[in-house]
Amino acid sequence: MAEATLRDWIEGRLRAELAPAHLDVIDESHLHAGHSGARPGGETHYRLDVVAAAFEGKSRVERHRLVNGLLDEAFKRGLHALALRARAPSETA
Repeated sequence: MAEATLRDWIEGRLRAELAPAHLDVIDESHLHAGHSGARPGGETHYRLDVVAAAFEGKSRVERHRLVNGLLDEAFKRGLHALALRARAPSETA
């Protein structure tokens, strides 16, 4: 069986840990070709849009720290940059 892509790993990790109501994991590596951290094959720059109850009552910084902590292994696997929109369900109406 082929190794899962970094995108698949990120999505699986966030779904398992946050049970999000909404999750978009977008590989934007192609937009950063030639920039710092970019490498052939991509999987270095991602944009996340996450809606999860786990963010309720947390500040923006706390939300980012939570997600970055969950994705520590992804950074070790080559993730260079992460653009993150993290919202609680009460903020999506």
